[in-house]
Amino acid sequence: MKIPDTLRILYEDNHIIAVNKTVSDLVQKDKTGDPALDDKVKKYLREKYNKPGEAFLGVVHRIDRPVSGVVLFARTGKALARMNKMFKEGTITKTYWAVVKNQPPQPSGTLVHYVTRDAAKNKSFCSAEPKSAAKKAVLHYSVIGRSDRYFLLEVNLETGRHHQIRSQLAHIGCPIKGDLKYGYPRSNENGGISLHARNVRFIHPVRNEAVSITADPDTDDALWKFFLDRMAEH
Repeated sequence: MKIPDTLRILYEDNHIIAVNKTVSDLVQKDKTGDPALDDKVKKYLREKYNKPGEAFLGVVHRIDRPVSGVVLFARTGKALARMNKMFKEGTITKTYWAVVKNQPPQPSGTLVHYVTRDAAKNKSFCSAEPKSAAKKAVLHYSVIGRSDRYFLLEVNLETGRHHQIRSQLAHIGCPIKGDLKYGYPRSNENGGISLHARNVRFIHPVRNEAVSITADPDTDDALWKFFLDRMAEH
């Protein structure tokens, strides 16, 4: 069957399916009632495999609505349980790309903060020192590209806190392009932010083999296209 234009499948087998999420997509339905990515994937699976009724699909992890990139779903209960365990134990490696206007203090480094989430504001706040109810957040970054006005950072998460990359980069004076919530002065034209889930690596929950899934950012965005083209040249 033809894959819907709005669904960009990156990987698919009997146990897992991975999709390259666009900026506007919700991973799972929320109070807005807007169409969600998991419903689109269920519809695709139901039609592709002529499944009667609802196709099973487990949400393994979520990325924020204004963020693009790799999202994993489980197609079986066994895969869902094992993937959830891997995420909890931190054995899944996640790499992000972030575009920032301000150059970080070092070309590469590790950020360690203590993050407190304000649920009412849907925002996280970083502190250099431990605080009551704060959770430790650790990420590693390196500058992997630059344009005349922006820097491209590659970010590897060691922990998975609420808005972790957005809040930690903002805390060091490098808010992500378009991220008004964390101090960037202007929004992006598409309403998203320049943060992209670039790669996910893990051991397959059933076949026990290494899997690496990579997603390109949207080349309709001139800045993402610039960085991709520059990387292709090297």
